[in-house]
Amino acid sequence: MFTDIEVEELLAKQKQRVMTLIDVRSPSEFEESTIPGSLNIPFFNDEERAEIGTLYKQVSVEAAKKRGLAIISAKLPALIEQFQEIKGDKVVFCWRGGMRSRTTATLLSLMDVHVQRLSGGIRSYRKWVVDELSRFEVKPKALVLNGYTGTGKTYILRKLKAEHYPVLDLEQMAGHRGSVFGQVGLVPHNQKTFDSLLLQALLEVQEQPYMLLEAESKRIGKVAMPDFLVKSKEEGIQLWIDLPLEERVKQILEDYHPELHQEVCLAAFRRIKERIHTPIAKQIETDLLSGRFGDAAEQLLIHYYDPRYEHTAKEIEPENRVIVKAANVEDALAQVKQYIAEHVG
Repeated sequence: MFTDIEVEELLAKQKQRVMTLIDVRSPSEFEESTIPGSLNIPFFNDEERAEIGTLYKQVSVEAAKKRGLAIISAKLPALIEQFQEIKGDKVVFCWRGGMRSRTTATLLSLMDVHVQRLSGGIRSYRKWVVDELSRFEVKPKALVLNGYTGTGKTYILRKLKAEHYPVLDLEQMAGHRGSVFGQVGLVPHNQKTFDSLLLQALLEVQEQPYMLLEAESKRIGKVAMPDFLVKSKEEGIQLWIDLPLEERVKQILEDYHPELHQEVCLAAFRRIKERIHTPIAKQIETDLLSGRFGDAAEQLLIHYYDPRYEHTAKEIEPENRVIVKAANVEDALAQVKQYIAEHVG
């Protein structure tokens, strides 16, 4: 038979990378929210889950159970094989640690494939995340990459993360860049997914002397940062990236690939066009329709984004701001590394 495991023990083992987490809920449930790092081996697919749910509500519990047994019996060999291919210790979970994970664990044990079941399911994990975030106290000093749109802040951050600097990539966690064009080419995450990824990242950097993050607003697409992180960001050292306009346009084209997302870019622009002087807005729209994305980006920077960032810049206390004036984004990256090495590294 299988044994249960509590959230805290599970997370400790996951941190040591000695355990594989397997979400046996349907693909749509998994996509909506899961425990970071989990695999999805669904007990029922979305259509099967909907069918059983209808039987449960409209016919009887017994009818739903019989249909569920018929479905799982037909695909049991394939299910067993999927689990056998996963080496090492395994933990299964569903929504509440109920029928799907319990039946999966029981059937696997009969075939000598041993797994543990997460007690309380993903609901217990979600409660743990909410509780931890509600009382979290950030220890590292925040180094905040700030500056006008197009200065390569996300690029720099991800380069540093790849080199194992302590980084919170909030845009990656949100699946959004935080601006009106922030969803271009991305799939926005919901608050549950953001919270899980954020807490995981916070725990990873908690014992570091500093952490790097980008100067995001409290809201990033569909999600919101917790107040303690907003406060940490506002009190941190602002590394203000300053690049020439042509380099910023180049960076925007590399980040957004508007040629692949022309309609999405147009839709985003039309949400803000009334905030821009009419002749200029008309020219930007014409450039977007004609594929002159560089011209459109330049005009958006000059007439929309830069004036808004000027207000933000004035709110930063001079003693908390470090100007990183660079020729291009690679130069800016090198200067950020140098600052870290000389002041906090």
